[in-house]
Amino acid sequence: MIYFDNAATSWPKPPGVADAMTRYLTEIGASAGRSGHRLAVAGARIVYEAREAVAALVHAPDPLRVVFGANATDGLNLALHGLLRPGDHVVTSSMEHNSVMRPLRALERGGVVLDVVRCSPTGEMLVDDLERAVRPGTRMIVLNHASNVAGTLLPVAEAGGIARRHGCLLLVDAAQTAGALPIDMQADGIDLLAFTGHKSLYGPMGTGGLVFGDRVDVGELTPLRRGGTGSRSDDEEQPTFLPDLCESGTLNAVGLAGLTAGLRWLSGRQVARVRDHEIELTAQLLAGLSGIPGVTVYGTLDARRQMPTVSFDVAGLEPSEVGLRLDDEHGLLCRVGLHCAPLAHRTLGTFPRGTVRFGLGAFNTAAEVATGLEAVAALARAAR
Repeated sequence: MIYFDNAATSWPKPPGVADAMTRYLTEIGASAGRSGHRLAVAGARIVYEAREAVAALVHAPDPLRVVFGANATDGLNLALHGLLRPGDHVVTSSMEHNSVMRPLRALERGGVVLDVVRCSPTGEMLVDDLERAVRPGTRMIVLNHASNVAGTLLPVAEAGGIARRHGCLLLVDAAQTAGALPIDMQADGIDLLAFTGHKSLYGPMGTGGLVFGDRVDVGELTPLRRGGTGSRSDDEEQPTFLPDLCESGTLNAVGLAGLTAGLRWLSGRQVARVRDHEIELTAQLLAGLSGIPGVTVYGTLDARRQMPTVSFDVAGLEPSEVGLRLDDEHGLLCRVGLHCAPLAHRTLGTFPRGTVRFGLGAFNTAAEVATGLEAVAALARAAR
């Protein structure tokens, strides 16, 4: 079996991830930060270590400004619903996932003004187009770091400079890049970074959240939910400080133990080395697919300008049939369809049919890519 669905969820996980989660369940078990006994303290230590690991990875200003939720979607909703008000102007791109577009469309119905900058048919954005869309009332620029459909990288560092020049915030959806591409929030001018644990951080599902830069005024933030935090229990009002402002209810400490293990594995491997490995595999995949008659590849066709996520189609076959036959006949697992990103597919010219998507990861090999190319070539030959 060959797993090419890492853009959805990375697999396999480093061995230490499951071990860390099992240790939490068998040796700690208690609610982190909810009691004063030794097991609750040990759980709280695990959670704080996860904050430290995420902060170190993305060069955040303070581990306490790392807020955990279930995934990047939680983080995006917290940033968008928590900071935007009727009349605010927001600029985003035409390559966004529905985790960005659906909250923004809901906010637009409530009075937020939205401009969508059209990207090229390869998914790329011109910096000048972005800057022209910003105006005096702009409150936020929202961009994914890389497309989950074609892997195309957007100009996040340049957007950070624009945000600072115009006095607005930059929110980055790093679901596809955190752990797979070096990120420096401070150097790149990123004010808010939404991340997920189950992709290139090699942690479990149900982990992720939002990292706040120091330019974000937390006093302006409305949390998505309110409730028990284990702090200020004498007060019926929500705490006003991070992370407690945004972390009501019992945290997924078991998952965060696994996330920390994934981050430690990643730290040992080094993100830059993982990136180099994935560039090599992506270049091999792009070159191979481009040479197969009847196969159309979407995106930049340049491994250095994208993540290891490649979308394509096979003439004469629906993407769903390609995916099914790759699984049944070749043991190759991938994803097909619209990938929860219809606007991106409209930009690429692949809506409503969608594409076949191969998502490579740190554990994939050149031999697996070669086998995948042979499988696609066989389907393409049969369809001609």
